[in-house]
Amino acid sequence: MKSILLFVLLLSFGLSSGQSKNMTDPDVITQPVHKKNINKIVFLGKAVAPDQIKESDFLKTMIFWEDQDLDIRIFMDNSLLNYLHQIDPSLSSDELLKKGNYQFNFFVDGKLIYTENVNTGAGLPEDKKKKTTFRIPLLNSKNEDSWGKYMWMRFYLGHGGIDALDEGKHLLKIEIKPYLKTSSLQVGPTIATGEIQLTVPHKNVSEQQIAIQKIQPGSGWMISDENLNKEKIRLLNTKITANRFRDITSIVVIKNEKLLLEEYFSQSGRDSLQDTRSVGKSFASALMGIAIKDGYIKNENQMLKEFYDLKTFKNYSSHKDSITIKSLLTMSSGFDGNDVDEESPGNEENMYPTENWVKFALDLPTTENKPGKMWNYFTAGVVMTGDILDKTVPKGLEKYAENKIFQPLGITNYQWQFTPQHKPSLAGGLRMRTLDFAKFGQLYKNNGMWNGRNLIDKNWVKKSFTNYFTDTQDFEGYGYLFWRKVYKVGNQNFEAYQSSGNGGNKIIIFTEIPIVIVITAKAYNKPYAHSQADKIVEDYLLPAINQ
Repeated sequence: MKSILLFVLLLSFGLSSGQSKNMTDPDVITQPVHKKNINKIVFLGKAVAPDQIKESDFLKTMIFWEDQDLDIRIFMDNSLLNYLHQIDPSLSSDELLKKGNYQFNFFVDGKLIYTENVNTGAGLPEDKKKKTTFRIPLLNSKNEDSWGKYMWMRFYLGHGGIDALDEGKHLLKIEIKPYLKTSSLQVGPTIATGEIQLTVPHKNVSEQQIAIQKIQPGSGWMISDENLNKEKIRLLNTKITANRFRDITSIVVIKNEKLLLEEYFSQSGRDSLQDTRSVGKSFASALMGIAIKDGYIKNENQMLKEFYDLKTFKNYSSHKDSITIKSLLTMSSGFDGNDVDEESPGNEENMYPTENWVKFALDLPTTENKPGKMWNYFTAGVVMTGDILDKTVPKGLEKYAENKIFQPLGITNYQWQFTPQHKPSLAGGLRMRTLDFAKFGQLYKNNGMWNGRNLIDKNWVKKSFTNYFTDTQDFEGYGYLFWRKVYKVGNQNFEAYQSSGNGGNKIIIFTEIPIVIVITAKAYNKPYAHSQADKIVEDYLLPAINQ
């Protein structure tokens, strides 16, 4: 009798203990195919409703084409919220969903290629609380929108998946775990895993498509006769032609002030005006430096209140009085604006529909951050910089830029994007030929000198190429509207400062080697845009040209 009572007590304790592991009741698993495949990821060639899936729908092998349909379905034994609760039982439901989600790991032939901690905003909160199975479209011939599609792009095009899945047979394995990011990253045990055998077919490219393009006369540059690893460039051209690097329109390399490489793709050519988006922000930095050199602006430490009656704009506070030109150039003004945050009041997408972009910026509230302390990508701040210049320099910004940059550099064919007041927008959108963007890069490489003329003060170049944010882990640094980037080739590091724009557009000025690289591309808003440009530089261009 005692033993029976003890058994009942233990059973009761075990049930109550097990129940305490769950924060919410997950969906009951009723489908036989789910019960049979718990903790598995299965691959499907089409979307199939969960109550209609049969094991005969599962793909074990497939011929891999990039324009086909490829889904995965995850079968779990619990909901995401409960998995997160097991990692940290002290957090509430809302806290867990704000700080955690799924971690996906992509393996090819047994090697981990890419890990993504899915953004906490991906997926519906109610699904995360209850669902024990869900579908993710990775590839979709109808361009179905989903966070899974962008995750696949980051794996495949941005982080080495396309190289790992080269021609031939490969085993693709996907593994998911729960993660929480509080003061540190915590990752739970594997929730589900699955694999598929892929056969990647051969893609035909012609010799003419992959050959190094001959530099034609009339470039405006002296032609370099330095060595170039031609096989590396042919491999690069092969990947661009086979669409393994996507939407690239041009590549230009200047070495020791001479034109070494000039390549065009995707119906682009030498006279094409490349839309490089935020690359144009660096021209704002240059023009501000020139205006200071010419004495129209005292220095970059001048405050906004010297140019605007700030009390006439919305959300006035004493914080606005201390905002400097320098803090606009370094994206650290303290305005409540962050282009990466869709909820930010100062997000650039909120600015464009307004009738006056400068007023939009000056009306914004400020945060508690002091100018110069907290970096946030803030396009509206660059618009203010342009307006300050337009108000201050003789005959306005457009004429000043023509006289001080374009004319001295011999740039005659360019197009501004304009604000609603028809002033040049320094937010981005300046279109020029690739060879002319290279001139701007070489001007900075020359410490502001061009054909014996001092266009930009060398101290301004030095300030522009100084990293003002050394303690951040999210990026490698930022100067005066130039990004700092360290490229790695083998065991060597190559520091550069660069203009960078949506789509993967770059003007890259190396600090230690005599090289300027321009890449133009149209991968606008694609998650692989910048990572593929970085890969082109690290894996192909630098090894080919830095002999």
